[in-house]
Amino acid sequence: MEERGRFAPSPTGELHLGNARTALLSWLWARSVHGGYVMRVEDIDRPRVRPGMARQQLEELRWLGFDWDGEPIFQSDRSLLYEDALRQLGPNVYECFCSRAEIAAAASAPHGDEGPRYPGTCARLTGKQIAERKKTRPPSLRLRVPPGPVTFQDEIFGPQSFDVQATTGDFVLRRADGIFAYQLAVTVDDGVMAITQVLRGADLLPSTARQILLHRLLGQKEPRWAHVPLVMAASGERLAKRDKSLSLAALKARGIDPRLIVAHLARISGLDPPGPCEPRELIEGFTLDRVPRNSVTVENLPY
Repeated sequence: MEERGRFAPSPTGELHLGNARTALLSWLWARSVHGGYVMRVEDIDRPRVRPGMARQQLEELRWLGFDWDGEPIFQSDRSLLYEDALRQLGPNVYECFCSRAEIAAAASAPHGDEGPRYPGTCARLTGKQIAERKKTRPPSLRLRVPPGPVTFQDEIFGPQSFDVQATTGDFVLRRADGIFAYQLAVTVDDGVMAITQVLRGADLLPSTARQILLHRLLGQKEPRWAHVPLVMAASGERLAKRDKSLSLAALKARGIDPRLIVAHLARISGLDPPGPCEPRELIEGFTLDRVPRNSVTVENLPY
């Protein structure tokens, strides 16, 4: 079976150097084993999508020297696939009428980036209770998460284990406003698109266990996982779309040679670029073993 990787930008803001570094490493991982590579635009959260941003992002990725197989795929065109997945999940899905504020108020412990654990408030509602609540509030849909740890091997961070039920509880698959949740959409897409390699930022490492649960319930083959340490700004915070000076758009507008950017990203990723270069010049000899296990800081740019 051919290896197949992907990059999946969200057109809610400008791409920055951290996004470009993830694109570089995921592209090199796939191309170094003569694998396929797919571009998937994650534009399913329509209220947050910025007009024209998807086109801008794709142009910037081409400017850096990346290619992909076929035309870009847009999640906003794939709602029927996600609906079908919900039907496949059947009794593993239930309606939830809790607001975020109610869940936070019911939380018995402090919560971090993943938000408070859902306590299962709506998991055992009767048909009569569901009908009554629907009169005043549309429901979201949640997955019934089994107890126990989910273990997997990360190509960079090694063996991992997360107990989804203990940390996040039953998680949302479709929001109350009808928008499909990230966890469902990316899992369905990775399965349907036969993705075998998922490389992304380490901030998404905790999401992996939830996606593995969905892969298994949907009968899909799980990809290999690799989570790269984040690129940090000089302030010590991780790069975000609000860091305009480090956006690809800003660097392109300044007339920076994209080969300088690629070489810089390669260098901070443990690679040995031959000088200013295109991504294809880094394929030979590429291995994830060279990627640092610690976050890297971008400051005093060499261009």
